[in-house]
Order: sequence, then structure tokens, then C-alpha cells
Amino acid sequence: MIYLDHAATTPVPRAVADAMYEVLTEQFGNPSSQYPMGLEMKRRVEVWRKTVADALGCGAKQLFFTSCGTEADNWAVTAACWQNRHLGRHIVTTAVEHSAVLEACRWMERQGYEVTYLVPAQDGSLSAEQVLAAVRQDTALVSCMLVNNELGNIYPIAEIARGLAVKNPQTLLHTDAVQGFLKVPCSAKTLGADFLTISAHKIGGPKGIGALYIGPRVRNPKPLLAGGGQEGGLRAGTEATAQIAGFARAVELRRENLEEKLLCMAKIRDYAAERLSAIPDLKILSAPGGAPHILSASLVGWPSQNIVNDLGSQGVCISAGSACHQGKPSHVIAALKLSKKVSGGVIRLSFGPETDKGDIDACADALRRHHDTRMPML
Repeated sequence: MIYLDHAATTPVPRAVADAMYEVLTEQFGNPSSQYPMGLEMKRRVEVWRKTVADALGCGAKQLFFTSCGTEADNWAVTAACWQNRHLGRHIVTTAVEHSAVLEACRWMERQGYEVTYLVPAQDGSLSAEQVLAAVRQDTALVSCMLVNNELGNIYPIAEIARGLAVKNPQTLLHTDAVQGFLKVPCSAKTLGADFLTISAHKIGGPKGIGALYIGPRVRNPKPLLAGGGQEGGLRAGTEATAQIAGFARAVELRRENLEEKLLCMAKIRDYAAERLSAIPDLKILSAPGGAPHILSASLVGWPSQNIVNDLGSQGVCISAGSACHQGKPSHVIAALKLSKKVSGGVIRLSFGPETDKGDIDACADALRRHHDTRMPML
């Protein structure tokens, strides 16, 4: 199998699975228990928290584990609106956010909030000036992703944060950094966001565990779940110790020779763009200078789902966009206002540190066969 869908999820290395297995079978104590096994597990959770926090460039006490990135995104949106409920009922976000943010904002609209959805340029780019121009005195929250999960565009979060500090210092900033964490420069300190979302399964960790960074400007954040007081009293529920262990181990592994890994992925992305560009009717959509692990393209006139199905039957795994769309048209591609033939043929290739040129060659050959043996239908 040739796996080119790392933006959807990533393989779990044996070392990560082993770390989780040890916790599941030997160190299974509840961190809230007061006997030695429980106390040891509580200590380990804090060690693992620091491992993840160090990679994110924040303090361990600023990082809160969640069940996934979607949960963290929802928590950030509602917590920001709660803090600024007296400031106003306006939210600024982009039309190309992950559904976890968009649906949370739509839920806030049903609570009486007004949401401004910013549309990027046709190449997916979005400027800080565009974001800041939409901010008003009653803007409670700006939510803008760090890396677009379908196009690979990197958005100027640090510049937005600096602009907000001047235009409206009370407005809180959230960034969904799920596709950026350990793939592009990503530090809570340098980005300046008040909330920052990450997820384990995008970097070789298990599914079912994410985290939310909450910065110092967030005062008395609204708890996500009430209960036994876990996660500093902000997210109750027995800690998912095995998933947390796997998250931390995945972070450790990904950080080993990280610069070399990112350079390799960037070279693979460029090689893929070169190979795919040689296929008739194929158009590269990702703009230069984006994240090293995502390449969006369109086989113009050929339906993307047919392409995905055909390549899948040959053991080549790519996607037609975000896995969360489950075959439905992508709101990200729709926002770009491309022609029907282009938007209908969009595919996404995404890479990991282990992806090599042979994987790209096999994918390019399969795409060429699809083009040559199937009729365009759009």
C-alpha cells in the first residue's frame, strides 16, 4: 500500500503503540487515586504534558488535554465568546476553516452572534490586513487556522496577533494548528494566539487525544466539562492515560531530526508537483511556499471521487480533500470559486517523513493511467 493521506491521519509507529500498551496493561492506575499506582500515573501524566507543551513552546500548566482537535476547537470558540460576552457578539473567521471551527461558529450564530466569514484569494491565500479589516469594536473572537488542511496555505497568525493588540486588544485569537504542529514553525509564544489547538493523530500519535493551549490573557476560562476537577478543573473526566502517553511519545519521535524531516517532506512535495504537472489536464492548486506535507491538485474534468476510488483499488491512498467531508463537496474548494471542471476534479496528496519518490512515482503513474483510460465526465 502507498499511503499519501497523512493530512487525514498518520501511521502509528511501533514505539508509540508500545508506550500505550505499557500503560494499558501495566500502568493502568487512575491518576485521581491516592495509592501508589494512581499517584505514579498522575506524575507520569504531568511528565507527558510537559513533553507536549515543550514542543508547542508553552508552559505545561497552559496545556489541557482533550479527546480530539474538534473538541479543542469547540472549547476555544465557546470559551472566547464567554469571556468577551460583555464586549460584543461578533466573530471573525475564514470560509476555509476546518468544519470543527465553522460548525462551532454556526452554533454561536444560533445563539445570536454575527459571524464574518472571510474568503481567501483563488490561490487560497489570506492576508493579515484582510482579517484585521473585518475586526470591529464588538469582535469577541478571531479564529484563523495556521495551515489549511486541504490547500496547505500558511496563514499569518503572528501578524494577526500583533494587529489585534493595536486595533482591539480585548479581542481573543484562536488558531487551529492541527495541520501546523511539528510541520511548520509553531510556537505558542511566537504566534501570540490566546487559544491554540493540536491533535496527536496528525503526527504519528493515536486518535482520540488532542490538546488546547490557553494563554494568559484568557481569564478564568469557562470549563468545558464539569465533574471531578481533572485538567485544572476545566475538563472533567478520567484522563485518557494511554492516549496521552502515545501523544507524548509521538511528539518525541517527531522532534528527532525535525528540520531534516521537514526538508525531506518539502522536497517530496516539490517532486510530486513536478511529476503531476506532466500529466495532461492536471492543474496544481497549492500555492508555492505552503506547508511541506500538503499538495492540492485537480485532474480537470475527471470526478475526484472516481479518481480516489480507482487509485484506492490499486493500493494508492489519496483523498478528495478533508476526510471530514466524507465524499461531499469541500467548502474550502467552493470558497475559491473555481470552475466546475476544476473543482470537481480536486485531489489532495499529503506526505509524512517516510514518504519517498517511489511512492510519488507510483501515484503519478496511476493518475496518468486514470486519465488515459477513463473519460472526463465534468
